[in-house]
Amino acid sequence: MESALSASAVPVSASLLDGVLRRFRFAHGDPLRALSLLSHAADRHGVVPSPFTLDTALYVLGRARRFTHMWDLLRSSRRLSPDAITPRTAMVVLGRVAKVCSVRETVASFRRLLRMFSGRGDDQVGQFFNALLRTLCQEKSMSDARNVYHALKYEFKVNRQTFNILLSGWKSAEDAEAFVAEMRELGVEPDLVTYNSLIDCHCKNRGIEQAYKLLDEMREKDISPDVITYTSLIGGLGLIGQPDKAKHLLKEMHELGCYPDVAAYNAAIRNFVIAKRLGEAFALMDEMASKGLMPNATTYNLFFRCYYWAYDITSAWQLYERMRSEGCFPNTQSCMFIVRLCHRHGRVAQALELWSDMVNNGFGSFTLVSDVLFDLLCDEGKLEEAERCFHQMIALGQKPSYVAFRRIKILMQLANREESVARLTAQMAQFGLLALEDCQRIRHCIRIVMELMLML
Repeated sequence: MESALSASAVPVSASLLDGVLRRFRFAHGDPLRALSLLSHAADRHGVVPSPFTLDTALYVLGRARRFTHMWDLLRSSRRLSPDAITPRTAMVVLGRVAKVCSVRETVASFRRLLRMFSGRGDDQVGQFFNALLRTLCQEKSMSDARNVYHALKYEFKVNRQTFNILLSGWKSAEDAEAFVAEMRELGVEPDLVTYNSLIDCHCKNRGIEQAYKLLDEMREKDISPDVITYTSLIGGLGLIGQPDKAKHLLKEMHELGCYPDVAAYNAAIRNFVIAKRLGEAFALMDEMASKGLMPNATTYNLFFRCYYWAYDITSAWQLYERMRSEGCFPNTQSCMFIVRLCHRHGRVAQALELWSDMVNNGFGSFTLVSDVLFDLLCDEGKLEEAERCFHQMIALGQKPSYVAFRRIKILMQLANREESVARLTAQMAQFGLLALEDCQRIRHCIRIVMELMLML
């Protein structure tokens, strides 16, 4: 690497490191190579990594469980540029630790970070504490985060952001209200985010009256509700079987100068889909489009779910064609709904068309969809199509499941297609160990090829 960089005319710079590390993260390369690149850039060229480069390098090292190298990089970066270490950096480090270690070890890593960056002000330490709580919410559980908060709240300066982090995801409205009461006792007044969390909690518990009381309280304090507030209310009205009132709330939002976004419309559409009033749901989707808000994959998925449980392949495929014509591609769940319906109804052509779209446009999970697709093709005896799809998947770097491979292989053996079996077996071998008989088959094929080359 060093000789290649020296021979090239490309200058090593912070922007180059950003570009390389951005690709490196998603390529799942050897993290020690990334570390050697940063060391080379610092030692030979005096390039200080940007916060983005540092965070990405720490992420790939932590993902590979190279924690010793991760801490070494933190120490060296602190000497080069202390300002490169941000609360986001703390979240990256703690997130990788929390992924594989216990809550106790995560808290110990947090204290290690504080010792490493001692001397920072109370505000910066408070941001690090918030980073710890947010990490525990994401990687562990809300209860773990709250237990750590209660254990450490007198050591660190808490603020409104601390409470807002811990307020999300409450299941019990009573517990959430009690937590807000503690927040007020400490002299921290709720803001828009706090009220949104409370309203969402009440709505999910079907407490619409309490949610509307909080809405009135917000207005009394001159805190204007935003689109998130109304989206929670729309979802709550749907849970108590009032989709029409939720639809009226969309109009009320316009009157109040708070314009609904796609998520708000999706919540209202979902209410009508649950009530099996698909005509009004489609009317709302058309209204969305008329206001310049194009339906997204989540919007269409609401309808695909309904058609899936109704075994309606015709309507599902028509909806997919409409979706495709608008340049919107389905998410993985929608793809699964469509391909499973194709399997149930034996629609090989449509399943292959969906697969072709996935290959050409790169949407959906190839692994999940291919399992159902290969089952359909094998059931219908479409071995050539199955082999073609298998090769397409390998070409994209996607690993077919071993169950699908075995089924295709057995059918090909019954059809005396030994060359195809050998080719598929060799391709599967690149992803890892195969069964003994498959390895023997590969060795046998290689031996035959070598003998033919010697004869020539």
